[in-house]
Amino acid sequence: MKDQFYKYIENLQDTITSKLEVIDGGTKFKEDIWERPEGGGGRTRVIENGNVFEKGGVNISAVHGDLPEVLRNQFKVKEGNFFACGLSLVLHPINPFVPTVHANWRYFEMYDDAGNIVTQWFGGGQDLTPYYLFEEDAIHFHSVCKTACDAHNSEFYPKFKKVCDEYFWNAHRNEARGIGGLFFDYLKETEAFSIKDRFDFVTQVGDSFLESYVPIVNRRKEVEFDKSHKDWQEVRRGRYVEFNLVHDRGTLFGLKTNGRIESILMSLPPIVQWKYNHQPEENSNEAKLLDVLAKPRNWVE
Repeated sequence: MKDQFYKYIENLQDTITSKLEVIDGGTKFKEDIWERPEGGGGRTRVIENGNVFEKGGVNISAVHGDLPEVLRNQFKVKEGNFFACGLSLVLHPINPFVPTVHANWRYFEMYDDAGNIVTQWFGGGQDLTPYYLFEEDAIHFHSVCKTACDAHNSEFYPKFKKVCDEYFWNAHRNEARGIGGLFFDYLKETEAFSIKDRFDFVTQVGDSFLESYVPIVNRRKEVEFDKSHKDWQEVRRGRYVEFNLVHDRGTLFGLKTNGRIESILMSLPPIVQWKYNHQPEENSNEAKLLDVLAKPRNWVE
């Protein structure tokens, strides 16, 4: 399974970066191949200062070796070996009317002393962070997520949408990071779902990413904006940074396990503002976004 999934994310990285380069039309992804001293490595691809994307990355990695202490404590084991691979992406557009997007799909195995798999699971999801709210964009993104889920189980979308809303919650600000999407973790084999069923589900969600995001980019990338719109985008990017550094489990795991810092912090936007006690004008488009972020909404039934 690990070889099958790694091959999948290799191909998915190629598909996504090729499509995004066409959309941007001004620059290409730069590739960085790296190795992890403890075992494994990855292929990082970053785009910067394009016509559409101010900064973004579409990265894959496959790492293995002794189980890090943070995972030994989590799994309540004294020792063990592991394998983990995944694709992670974040895109920060130039135009404030185009939302930031994040996605990742990953697979994990842990082994006993004889090399037998003792546990394995899939995780991942995708979520949207707009700076200006367009309901048709939110409905489109969530509709694609729901369609991918419904192909496997009608309970998946409401369940994983709720988990996403709960996970991407900036507790210290009492607001959502964005308008959600899907989030799932520890998808193991059960009586109802084989590990192959889990693979088929996660890969269908991954295959749906471009369909969920590209139409929104094409719809908004040439909308005119001024400095006030850009200022608001950069203030809201600050909240994105806060979530990633304070709450995000993936970021914190990477920082605690000698992860590759450049790849971990690739998710951060290039230009950010923090303004003291910044409040938008009442009934403004900026205020309407905050109203939605204060209480997650169901975008599709």
